[in-house]
Amino acid sequence: MASSSHYHYHHANDDDDEIDIDTPLQDFFETHATILEPKERRKRTFIERHREQGDKKLWNDYFSENPTYGSRLFRRRFRMNKPLFMRIVHHLSTEVPYFQATHDAAGRSGLSPLQKCTAAIRQLAYGGAADTVDEYVRLGETTARKCLHQFCAGIIHLFGDQYLRRSTPEDLRRLLHAGEERGFPGMIGSIDCMHWEWKNCPSSWKGMYSRGTNKPTIVLEAVASYDLWIWHAFFGAPGTLNDINILDRSPVFDDIIDGIAPQVN
Repeated sequence: MASSSHYHYHHANDDDDEIDIDTPLQDFFETHATILEPKERRKRTFIERHREQGDKKLWNDYFSENPTYGSRLFRRRFRMNKPLFMRIVHHLSTEVPYFQATHDAAGRSGLSPLQKCTAAIRQLAYGGAADTVDEYVRLGETTARKCLHQFCAGIIHLFGDQYLRRSTPEDLRRLLHAGEERGFPGMIGSIDCMHWEWKNCPSSWKGMYSRGTNKPTIVLEAVASYDLWIWHAFFGAPGTLNDINILDRSPVFDDIIDGIAPQVN
């Protein structure tokens, strides 16, 4: 026998079920909402470095008629002789706008080309941070980093076509002639390898790049002529390889093997 169920629905009055939602929401936002106040902008610190005095001291130390430090110390600290450095400074100051002498709105002289080039060379020579030249050359970290960037870009632009290229038949004839005069007929350069320490080498690669010491290194192979023209460089081989293994991987003889090397009589 089928049974029937009786369901009684209670239709509540809408007025009785009204809920005031404005008050809880308002309390919530007043309690939890936070208004982020704008951060106070840090004022840029101005340091009076007396760049004119720094330029004068640099000139008296290395470039005056009677410099404080002679040519030997100049060669040691700048990694080149003074005539070569002055040639670079002259070309950069005449052909690259960044290294030209300028004046600010108050008519005060800016950094000299010598200061900018010295800052770049010191960073390249010693491999130090950009702010290490501040106390002597009298320029800030950002400016020193910009000097380095502009210096490298200027060198590539001005001297790339002459030095950053493959050797031509004329170059080979000149090198062969110089080698024969020095008692080494058929010699066009000296090849050697140098290990560069890899400070941030991944731990998993340390064994592959360490040889004899606990410090991982990367090998640089270079060929230089008698006048210090480096016409070949191969960088990136692991430090565990010896010179013969590196020479086997090097592309220094690829042109000869492929038959595309310049012919010299």
